[in-house]
Amino acid sequence: MSLYTADSLKGELNDRGWRLTPQRETILKIFQDLSKGKHLSAEDLYNLLLSEGVQISLSTIYRTLKLMARMGILRELELAEGHKHYELNQPYPHHHHHLLCVRCNETIEFKNDSILKTGTKTAKKEGYHLLDCQLTIHAICPTCQRSLL
Repeated sequence: MSLYTADSLKGELNDRGWRLTPQRETILKIFQDLSKGKHLSAEDLYNLLLSEGVQISLSTIYRTLKLMARMGILRELELAEGHKHYELNQPYPHHHHHLLCVRCNETIEFKNDSILKTGTKTAKKEGYHLLDCQLTIHAICPTCQRSLL
């Protein structure tokens, strides 16, 4: 999988009978410019756009995030806060997984090539084209463990 540009996103959307709207292009740009390790929920994205003076409805944001996740552009993450977060789906060698504390929501990204290799091998064996392979480990961090004592 390669990183998406506005042109490649436009081409893929057109192939599926959709179009590249200004809102979709703006949302793609936000995720492309997002700092490493940052994940956004739909509400986070909405508030970020508002702070930049960009008016995109929350329902449009939800639909666009779901669409881009289905296309493999974004990774949909189930983090501890009880709602989905998103990040740009980066190709190898930037592919990573998440270790998160279920008490304080601290999230650590880590790499493990064997997880990606297993996912790739399994998908290929079954005739699938891999879009994403992720492991999320739910745990309690050392700080929260100490607070339980």
